Amino acid sequence: MHVPLVLTDFLDRAVQQYGEKVAIIDDEKRLTYKQLNARVNQLSRGLMDFGIKKGDKVAYLAPNTTEMLEGFYGVYAVGGVMTPLNTRLKPSDYQFILTHSESRALFVDEELYPLVKPILSLVPNLDHIVIHGESIDGYPAYDKWRGSFSSEAFERVDLEENDIASLLYTSGTTGDPKGVLLTHRSNYLHAMSSMHHLRVSDQDTLLHVLPMFHVNGWGSPFYYTANGVTQVMLRKADPRVILDKVEEHGVTVMHMAPTVLNMILETYHSRKRDIRQDVRVVIAGSAPPPAFVRKVEEDLKWEFIQVYGMTEISPLITTSILRSEEKDRPNEEKYRLMAKAGYSMIGSKVKVVDELGNEVPHDGKVIGEIITRTNAVMEGYYKNPHATNQTIREGWLHTGDMATVDRDGFIEIVDRMKDVIISGGENISSIEVEGVLYEHDSVLEAAVIAIPHERWGEVPHAVVVLREGHGLTEKELIEFSREKLAHFKAPKSITFADELPKTASGKIQKVVIRKEFWKDHDRMVH
Repeated sequence: MHVPLVLTDFLDRAVQQYGEKVAIIDDEKRLTYKQLNARVNQLSRGLMDFGIKKGDKVAYLAPNTTEMLEGFYGVYAVGGVMTPLNTRLKPSDYQFILTHSESRALFVDEELYPLVKPILSLVPNLDHIVIHGESIDGYPAYDKWRGSFSSEAFERVDLEENDIASLLYTSGTTGDPKGVLLTHRSNYLHAMSSMHHLRVSDQDTLLHVLPMFHVNGWGSPFYYTANGVTQVMLRKADPRVILDKVEEHGVTVMHMAPTVLNMILETYHSRKRDIRQDVRVVIAGSAPPPAFVRKVEEDLKWEFIQVYGMTEISPLITTSILRSEEKDRPNEEKYRLMAKAGYSMIGSKVKVVDELGNEVPHDGKVIGEIITRTNAVMEGYYKNPHATNQTIREGWLHTGDMATVDRDGFIEIVDRMKDVIISGGENISSIEVEGVLYEHDSVLEAAVIAIPHERWGEVPHAVVVLREGHGLTEKELIEFSREKLAHFKAPKSITFADELPKTASGKIQKVVIRKEFWKDHDRMVH
């Protein structure tokens, strides 16, 4: 008997098993899973009233709110395709994505409405707009609109597991964004694997730090809902607000980029806090130095979990959670392992290969590209078969991330292909150089990029944010780097900045930094 793996199952289970439990804490708002489900039913009926049919795209532009979470399940119940939008794009980006996706409806938070207002009349097929908040420009206010529909259950559209659930647009650093198509099956199986490795249970309270628009919040709306977890909303990743909510609501788990966790570390000791529960923090993005892991584990006394993935794979495929045989090693060695991308999660085949497709030796030295084969791999890029065929070859998805594998089988990301610095024919890992810079007590954030050089082609340059109250000269930091690195790897120059450009999920945007240095040169800036 075939029972399709569809994402509506997860909320159905939460309602059945945890109906009276608090599902949502959104500032003053509290909703049980039964109440959340009633709102989702109203949303679904409203979408049907709009004429949304199976396969239609429904776009969301919202921070982490109740309305954003219920959008996933309300859209799926009518067979729609959830199309979340990055909250930090330009109006022209929204015009492209809404047009390319052929979105029929847009739900937008009232604070973000000015971002799309200039382009709404230029988007074909966009028949319906609803505002999360008060009515604007004649568009209905969400709560009043939703409240006009029944909250009773209804006969849902038949879904198959290979139907598209999500259309996620990756940041377009070398052209227009690409739309990643993920099925119910890929999201479902990713959720089953992730909830196991991250030890998700109904004892958890999740704080939604990572934006839900970012790869479906790494799948968090699915596997935390399936386990009846209380989910605390967060509109903006402010470190003091995060710590307040962790303390007030007994938060046990969060997902975030390293830069956000770094802000929390900087803020934590500003006042005494009463956080007694065990907290685990799930990190992905640029690889942190082991010293960073030590701070989280010893200063915050939170469990640090590194994961790795990308939008095209739903997204998580590896974790660095220590296995039983690594638990008794010295702390410094454990922190070194925990800072790596780690080993494959259940359901994912992951390997690092050379240019001929052969696996690299497990010596921690030879560099290759991470490729993967998993049920969570995308169906392809929407309306872009060429890019799909470039990325998925002979059944393997090529990530573009360069890495080594150590004798324990732990993968360590060396760099993105586009971030490797090639100086005088030598490959330099920007991540390795950043790791050394972070060892200096005065360095809060660092990004290392290639800049043009007449003799060597390109050389490493660092853009550094200093800790408040700290002073450091360019010469001092370069000398510090040269003591710890081969001299050709050390930054040749350093710029000090008040802040680094970041994505909405907190990832440092090296492409933005690079543009300034390469604008008068022929090289393509990735």
